[in-house]
Amino acid sequence: MNDEIPGSALQSTDIVDLFDARWSRRVIATLDDAAGVCRVECNPAELPAICEWLWQELDYAFATLVVEDSSETDRMLTYVFYKDADSHWMYVELEVDALSGTAPSIVGLTQGPSVDWHEREVEDLFGLKFEGHPRLGEFVLHEDWPEGANPMRRSFDARRRLEPREFEFEPAWQPPTIVAAPGSFSMPIGPVFSDFAESAHFLLETVGEDVIHTIPRFFYKYRGVEKIVEGQPIDRALLLAERFSGVAAFAHGLGFCHAVETICGIEAPPRARALRTIVAELERLRHHSATITGICNSTALAVATSQAALIEEDLLRLSCDIARHRYFFGVVAPGGVAWDLTEEQCRRVVAATDEIAARLGNLHRLLRYSSSFLDRLEEVGILSLEVAISYGLVGPIARASGVPRDFRKLRPYAAYDDLDFVVPVEEEGDGYARLRVFFREAEQSAWIIRQLLARLPPGEVRAGEVKPRAGAALAAVEAPSGAAFHWVRLRDDGTIARYRITPPSFANWHGFHLAAENFAFQDFPIILASFGLSNAESDR
Repeated sequence: MNDEIPGSALQSTDIVDLFDARWSRRVIATLDDAAGVCRVECNPAELPAICEWLWQELDYAFATLVVEDSSETDRMLTYVFYKDADSHWMYVELEVDALSGTAPSIVGLTQGPSVDWHEREVEDLFGLKFEGHPRLGEFVLHEDWPEGANPMRRSFDARRRLEPREFEFEPAWQPPTIVAAPGSFSMPIGPVFSDFAESAHFLLETVGEDVIHTIPRFFYKYRGVEKIVEGQPIDRALLLAERFSGVAAFAHGLGFCHAVETICGIEAPPRARALRTIVAELERLRHHSATITGICNSTALAVATSQAALIEEDLLRLSCDIARHRYFFGVVAPGGVAWDLTEEQCRRVVAATDEIAARLGNLHRLLRYSSSFLDRLEEVGILSLEVAISYGLVGPIARASGVPRDFRKLRPYAAYDDLDFVVPVEEEGDGYARLRVFFREAEQSAWIIRQLLARLPPGEVRAGEVKPRAGAALAAVEAPSGAAFHWVRLRDDGTIARYRITPPSFANWHGFHLAAENFAFQDFPIILASFGLSNAESDR
């Protein structure tokens, strides 16, 4: 995939004309230049053709699917697509009858796999059926949920205790199997893991040493945060947004705040935007150090694991020193940030990040000359460019397979539009390519922090009073694991009407099984570590 994207020369008005010419007003396309959005109202019959056209001819990427109960009888589905800074967001809107509860599935299209999990999630949480989807059914809600319980419906009472489904016999969940060759067997991994890993189940099918098929199962701890947050004030919703994933707390809080700021028409001051960027890069640097630690540990390199773990711990202590929390909870706020950096703290951050960058660089050089280490990563866990695009993978995982998209460059926010940095991209798509991306991005994070602290603008760190108003907005941030999309709708009183988050782990776990297939059993934990993803982030 090249940086030159087909169709990028199109003007925004051309898009509307193209819709009119192609669909003869069977769809209605309108521009909202203030929001940078092109809204496309369509009927179910036209939805697949519109999505295929955006993917194939205009090279848009799928971001998220937002479902809102607009009334007791109607639901609004918004398929969100994005491209580059010069192109509008594309909102393909489809209104469906809540009573019939059906919509066309688009998973069979060229890049339809990127929507697969979204449709399955909506079927579970809203009870909406997608006609033509090959595997709807138990997904987010496991077998102990009672039939007909769809927790995101308007009519669902989240305060009422649900009784577990009753069975005539003790339910014993049986994972689906696909491989039926003589001598085949299935090896379960999880859902319980040691250490701090959250629950997930992987069924590895084989007829020998190589994994032929991988069947993942997540959502053992579905928390219903998107339901809980309905009716909550902004500050309470922010508290929950930061707790989707501890390793990306600031990124998710920032995404939520960006959406609220767009609705309320406020902008963070220059110093606050710079501080947000510094904290975001400190979080990325710490996340990547933790991922490198996990990769080294998965290959049994004890000394390298210890060195990387010490770097991670030093970054956690630095975070606590400047922000009073090791994982940056409570740092971001609508309109800016909740604290400021002193000159002494700035000097300490520069010195610490310079030292950590040097230590990471030294560790990378040592690992590059460890043949036993490289043997476990090179040409292992490969994801091709085609797979990365069709499954909508994001972040370092996608960039290791040749997809250059990074929202810090694609649609700059905070202070990223004033920075000079390069987005690392590799082509091989294997475990070593992912490791190189993590190292290079960590190096870039240290460089970004140094740039900003050298010219940190003076002034306030928070805008004036935030006056909530009704409206909806989408915000996208580049979390450490990739693009995170936050959709927020506020009521007149400033409470949350709908909050939808699509975290990067949700997109990347969907493609993980393809990396784990056609490799030996002993490669599985290494491939798993090379993704650096969060289970809890998906159990939202």
